[in-house]
Order: sequence, then C-alpha cells, then structure tokens
Amino acid sequence: MSDASRKAGAMPVNDQASPNRRPNLSQTWIRRRYAAERRFKLYGQLAVLAAIAMLAVLLVSIIGRGYTAFYQTSISLDVMLDPAKIAVDGKTDPETLMAADYQGLVKDSLKDMFPDVTSRGDRRNLYALVSNSAGDVIRQAVLADPALIGTTQRFTVAADDNIDMLHKGFIDRNLPESERVVTDQEIAWYDKLVAEDRLSAGINTTFLSSGDSREPEQAGILGAFMGTVFTMLVTVVLALPLGVMSAIYLEEFAPKNRATELIEVNINNLAAVPSIVFGLLGLAVLLGVFGMPRSAPLVGGLVLSLMTLPTVIIATRAALKAVPPSIREAAYGIGASPLQVVLHHVLPLATPGIMTGAIIGLARALGESAPLLMIGMVAFIVDVPGGITDPSTVLPVQIYLWADSPERAFIEKTSAGIMVLLAFLIAMNAIAIFVRRRFERRW
Repeated sequence: MSDASRKAGAMPVNDQASPNRRPNLSQTWIRRRYAAERRFKLYGQLAVLAAIAMLAVLLVSIIGRGYTAFYQTSISLDVMLDPAKIAVDGKTDPETLMAADYQGLVKDSLKDMFPDVTSRGDRRNLYALVSNSAGDVIRQAVLADPALIGTTQRFTVAADDNIDMLHKGFIDRNLPESERVVTDQEIAWYDKLVAEDRLSAGINTTFLSSGDSREPEQAGILGAFMGTVFTMLVTVVLALPLGVMSAIYLEEFAPKNRATELIEVNINNLAAVPSIVFGLLGLAVLLGVFGMPRSAPLVGGLVLSLMTLPTVIIATRAALKAVPPSIREAAYGIGASPLQVVLHHVLPLATPGIMTGAIIGLARALGESAPLLMIGMVAFIVDVPGGITDPSTVLPVQIYLWADSPERAFIEKTSAGIMVLLAFLIAMNAIAIFVRRRFERRW
C-alpha cells in the first residue's frame, strides 16, 4: 500500500475520533462549572451559619449576664415607727414627717434583729446589709398614712448590692475571705436572714422607673431611655425631612453642573466622616457660638441629625433613581407638572427605599456615643428628663458609664442596658419596616 493510500485510509479514523473528544471536553467543563457553583453556594451557607452562630453567642452572653438585673433581692424588716423620732413634739404635718430620720429606724430594726452586734465597726457593716434608700420606703408609707406612727410594721426594702450579688450566686462564698467583697460575718448575717425567711427576690421596678445612681441597687435606666427618646425625636424631625427634600432637589430639579457635582462629592465624603468630628462641631458651634444647653437632647439631636443627613440623602437618591422612567413619562403624558410628578407618583413609589435609608441612618445614630460625649451627655444625671432641653444622657453613654464602674452589680446593669437598647432599636426598626411595607409597590 502506498503512502498516499495509507494517508487516505487513516483520514476517516481521525475524522471520527475528533468529534468524540469534543463532547467529553464539554461535559468535563460543565461538571467543573457546576461543582464550582456548588462550592460557592456552600461557602455562602457556611458564612450565613457562622454569622448566625456569632450573633447567637453574643445574644446569649448579653442575656445571660443581664437578665438578673430585672429582679432584685429584698429584705423584710420589722420597723417600730417611734413617735419620738417621727412626730417631733407631736407634730404630724407633712414637713415634720418628711424631715424625720427614717434610716435611723431601719438601723434600730437591724440592731434588734442582731443584738449580739455591739462594736461600732460591726454595726456599720450590719447597717450596710440594706440599701440606703430603705428609709425612703418607710417615709412614703408614713406620709401616705400617718396613723401608722407608733406601730410596728413590716417593710420590704432593697438589699445592698453585695448582698444582692451573693443571693443571686455571683459571689462564691467558698473563696477565701480576702478574695470576696463580703466578709464571713456578713455571710453569717445573710444566712440568718435566709433562715428566718426575710430575703426574697422580686421584679426590680427601680431599674425600670428611676434614673442613674452611684449605688447599683438604686440605679435605673428610665433617665437614659427618655433621653434617648427625646434625642431620636429631634434627629428624626430634622434629618428625615431635610434629607428627603435635599435628595429630591438634587435628583429631580437641580441642574447638572460643577456646583451640584461638588455638593454630591461633599455629601458622599460626609457619610464617611468619623462621628466624633460631628461632636467637635457641636461643641464648637452649638455650645460655643449659639450657647445651647449642655447635655440636652436638643443639642444631641442636632449633632446626630448632621451625622445622619448624608446617609438619608444618599439612600433617598438611590430610591428615586430606582423608580422606572415610565412612571414619570406616564405622569407627564397626562399633563402633570414636575412637582406633581415627584410628589404624587415618584415619591410614594420611592418610600420603601427611603425608609430603608432612614433605618440605616437612625440605627447608626442610636448606637453612637462619641459625638454625645463631646457635648457633655456623659454627665451624671439622676433626674429623668421631661423635655428636649433638660439635662440627660442616652442609652449608649449610660452603658459606657456602667461598664466603667468597679462594682460587680454594675456588670449586670450594663448587659441589661444593652438589652433595653436592642429592644428600642428593634421597635424603631419595626415601625420603619411597617411604613416601608405599607407603601411598597411592585411593577
């Protein structure tokens, strides 16, 4: 056979082999692509599970440390309401009753319960078993019913924070005395109170109904909560309308020139400015130039409004751009003016996106503490604020103050404050989500 015939005879073999290889290569490439897609999907699922696990660990840690702050240890005392110490010279007018030494009556009750305690130092430690607010409980009862004077009544008063921690199990009584905040003698007094069924645990109404205090058992979250409410009200009233109106003008009406481009660039830059810079601005301008009240929700709301405005503007512009052009064209087609097109057609359809931007901006503002520290909202405020000009603090700052306190009881107060802050954030977001769903449209 000649070389030519051999080549001719070999040609069909090669022609038949080549088409068979192509499907194999194509199928292999497809299998690899599907395998890569499955791996990518798996990586995404693992990332979501890791995020959920971290969130669960965080929440369990916070709740595990903070739920005990919502109940408090109390001590039942039999107090003799001695007329000689309450109704001086037989007077029972409110001024006389208000000025009486009710804490001294509490001390007399403790001395009667522990007659073997005679030294001055031991009695001082004995009196420390109860909170120094115990006298206020008796004062309120006597003012409400002066007929109680001269009788012996049982009052339930708050225990000291160390006794509270011991009763909740946060203090290991098996440790050496030098490593405990309570002495062996105080533990013996505690055991006697337990044996006589004088210790009880109930809902800590003080934590939910009072302001801050240097004493952990008297510290409450209401002052910081109301300060947060007033501050966020000022922020919402200022940032949301101004941000939406600014975005509408820039997106729908402003001419496209260098001036508007410069404004847009500055807005984007302001969204990335550290929050403490806005605090310095509030300190220098709002307090220094305009003389606004220090530590007031009004000033805090103004500072947080400036910080939130860029986020609201950017999100609102994105929501306006997402509205289909056909909506505008149809509105113009029926004779609507540019203002009517925006207000009656574009803005309602962009409301869900606007509310999303509001949620992001207000959530950031709610968790900020650095700018508020600069304007004095870190001050120790006992009274619950009644308006936007009253001195107050906010939940993030209150949590910071409690976290910096050395007492063990403030640890649970810190975690409980975080729980209240998260609940406030969830409630605020729920309202915004409801509004967003209410105006949501599909096309």
